Amino acid sequence: MDEYSGSMGSDADVAALASIVGEVEGAVVLLTAAQVAEVRALARAGQLAARQAAGSPAVVRAHDMALRSVAAELGGVLRVTDRTVQSRIDEARDLVEHYAATLAAWESGRITRGHVRVITDAGSVLVDASPERRAEFEAVAISRCERDTPNRVRSEVEILAERFAERSFTDRHRDAAAERRVRVVPGSAGMSDLIATLPTVIADGILDRLTQQAQIIVDAREPGNAGSAFGANGTGDAASAGDSEPDRRRIDQVRADVFSDLLLAGAPALDPTASGDGEGSLGAIRAQVQVIVPALTLLGVDDGPADLVGRSPIDAETARCLAGNTHSWARVLTDPVEGTVLAVDRYRTPWPQRRFLRARDQHCRFPGCRRAAIRCEIDHTIDAAKGGPTALWNLAHLCQRHHSMKQFTRWKVRQLPGGVLEWTSPTGRIYREDAPAPPVAFAPASIGTTATDEPPPF
Repeated sequence: MDEYSGSMGSDADVAALASIVGEVEGAVVLLTAAQVAEVRALARAGQLAARQAAGSPAVVRAHDMALRSVAAELGGVLRVTDRTVQSRIDEARDLVEHYAATLAAWESGRITRGHVRVITDAGSVLVDASPERRAEFEAVAISRCERDTPNRVRSEVEILAERFAERSFTDRHRDAAAERRVRVVPGSAGMSDLIATLPTVIADGILDRLTQQAQIIVDAREPGNAGSAFGANGTGDAASAGDSEPDRRRIDQVRADVFSDLLLAGAPALDPTASGDGEGSLGAIRAQVQVIVPALTLLGVDDGPADLVGRSPIDAETARCLAGNTHSWARVLTDPVEGTVLAVDRYRTPWPQRRFLRARDQHCRFPGCRRAAIRCEIDHTIDAAKGGPTALWNLAHLCQRHHSMKQFTRWKVRQLPGGVLEWTSPTGRIYREDAPAPPVAFAPASIGTTATDEPPPF
């Protein structure tokens, strides 16, 4: 008994723990109240955008532009992208307008935010259900969530929602398949997750085929882990380990290499432009990326990271490989202290302005947006229709989303010297968007320079 009591700590320890539990419980109450208040405010923001667009002849476009403008205003305050805010507004409106009982249960502390997510995610299959059936589902789901943790009730609530759904699973799968897509989620250490949302049978088939091909490669190794003739570059070289090194890749690594080879080097099987034995225009398309790499890294003097614009840093070896195989490259002269772009040159340059702007801007110039410049449009800050010249001081990259928002909402922008954009929101808030300095740059030996110093070679 004494040993058991000792393992539980002294009475003072128990009292201290009780106090901590009380503090955490009180903090949860305050946090819940703040989160619910934020949800209600975001929902009102979405409703305001809907009222602003009411009566417009182009209702769909007007509503979207109004919502983008409102989301951008809030994004400036929250210091997150307007796309993120717009998504949160949509979620808040859905919760406030369609799950009032769930919101009330969360606000009263009967369920947690995790339970709310379980109910709204599962309830997405009831989009065409009558209000009565949705309310019935919600009441049963709340009662079940009150008894257990979110991860334990998720499957039960999902099955419950299927019973209340009026549309068949087949019909809903057809609609879901229409939303199939591929996206990249940047990770750390120069890695990213490539995510494809596909019908389950297709996804399982892809994984199975990759596994079979990878297993054949692994099985083909000679005894003693001899090098395989397969390489990650699809050329037959043992590129992942070197010509003389044994292939010790795990099957997960081989599977990822096969996946990369097929997508980067293989022609699409379903290419309607193909003719005879030659690949069509789809198969001729090659991936395009925009990389900024310091000259010293390019020359192998150091192994500092390069920047994959719009994504994340990449390792020096990959950057040098890309530079060695590209058909053209631009040399960017930057200020040694501030890092801003001063000049750009290239051996062949049909579009000198475009090259300069791509090097200067790197990405969309709306505050918070990281869409790479190669996937953006070049916008006239002062519209060409209003006499704005096609000059560097009047041009900047904007993604299609923010280009449209500049044109159709009350957001205004002016360009200051040095490529600085000054955005003014509909409520009068001003956001300064400096021309981004390359994230990889030379560190000068001495910050102070003299008038006789020569500029760096790159």
